[in-house]
Amino acid sequence: MFVIAAAQLMVILDGTITNIALPSIQTDLDVSDANLAWIVNSYALAFGGLLLLGGRAGDLFGRRRMFQLGIVVFTLASLLGGLAPNEGLLIGARILQGVGAAVAAPSALSLVATTFPEGKPRNKAMGVYAAMTGIGATAGLLLGGILTDALDWRWVFFVNVPIGLAVLAGTKTLDEAERHRGRLDIPGTVTGTGGLIALVYGITRGGEHGWTDGLTLVSFGASVVLLTVFLFIQGRAAHPMMPLRLFKDRNRSGSYATILFIGAGMMATFYFLTLYMQLILGYSPVKTGFAYLPFSIGVGVAATVSSKLLTRLAPRLIAGPGLLMAAAGMFWFAQLTPDSSYTAHLMPAMFVTAVGLGVSFVPITLSGVSAVQGQDTRIASALLNTAQQIGGALGLAVLSTVSNSAANDKLPDAAASFYQGLAVKDFGLVARASDALTHGYSMAFAAAGALFVFGLVLTAIAVNTGKQQPSEGPSAIHMG
Repeated sequence: MFVIAAAQLMVILDGTITNIALPSIQTDLDVSDANLAWIVNSYALAFGGLLLLGGRAGDLFGRRRMFQLGIVVFTLASLLGGLAPNEGLLIGARILQGVGAAVAAPSALSLVATTFPEGKPRNKAMGVYAAMTGIGATAGLLLGGILTDALDWRWVFFVNVPIGLAVLAGTKTLDEAERHRGRLDIPGTVTGTGGLIALVYGITRGGEHGWTDGLTLVSFGASVVLLTVFLFIQGRAAHPMMPLRLFKDRNRSGSYATILFIGAGMMATFYFLTLYMQLILGYSPVKTGFAYLPFSIGVGVAATVSSKLLTRLAPRLIAGPGLLMAAAGMFWFAQLTPDSSYTAHLMPAMFVTAVGLGVSFVPITLSGVSAVQGQDTRIASALLNTAQQIGGALGLAVLSTVSNSAANDKLPDAAASFYQGLAVKDFGLVARASDALTHGYSMAFAAAGALFVFGLVLTAIAVNTGKQQPSEGPSAIHMG
């Protein structure tokens, strides 16, 4: 259990620990605002884009073997990330981390079932596994701040090395699962992941160089072609990575789309709020980590309440109000100014957003896997996690473009002006740049609130499952 729990902790931890270190990384490696988002997006795209393939590889080649391979890749990539001398190599290391996580994560949950007998032992193991999701997200925020403050931002990557080695040393205690027949959907993986990367790159470049820029248009065109080919392959392949039959059910399709919007909006909370607290309010990394505690508490409490309400109310009657609360919290964040107070503004807005997300996640997750049988159960669960990761990457690309455009409209090259003002101690320029950057963050929060509203509309229209008893064990989704 220690081995599986530690692996889950490491993967979840990496989803939040890097966010706290972003301002330090930007300063040390001289990363532009547009490229800073890729340090987050590269991991999310690789993880989400390859998650289904990683699960299928575990079925075909052995889950323990794939689990070991994923941990090796993730650990080595973490070491490379910590040693990266520039943004290009750091982004490359983040991609490799995503690949390792996509291979290890699906097998980790499957190994619980093969290692622990059905009944009380398995239920207890599932409970520990689920707890690692909540602990990992919270620990990432706190540990990221402590390591960045006390040592250096590079230690947010180095910390994975001893954890990874400990996990590898203990994998001999795990039982191998029965293998399945079939083959990997390599064409589907290449076209699907390639299309998403082209789309995110096009959005990012368009915001920086203009929407009529030649390379921007080429990226969008490549995305349309690749994603069209991907859907064609999934409809014709004997062993598709993403069986299109899963989308025939309105509840599942609505749940996947809603999780996509939730992932997109939630990424903005961690990304822009971290930049605001450290750059504008001057918080240290460790203070930023502790400032997120209301978010972690709100999500944990709300998710517990939501699980109990599911036996009495239909999922959309729980998720709908939750998404409305999350949207209200984001619109509250949109009122930030350079002088906003933590106790009067940030903390309550953070708690409201967290409660809304915590309430909505459980019912939407269960709707996404309802009425799914056999092997499709694993794929349906993986699709929810994929939707969250891909939604986060797409959302961050869009919202970063919104933020940068709004800030630069108020003050050209706002981010560069901010750092220039600090370097030459021109506090008037720093104040103007802070005002422009805060305006950009506020516009991004408002756009994130709109994404939650879209999710609310989708839930109301598409999700109509009745009240149900939540299954024991963790969901496929993690928040971070």
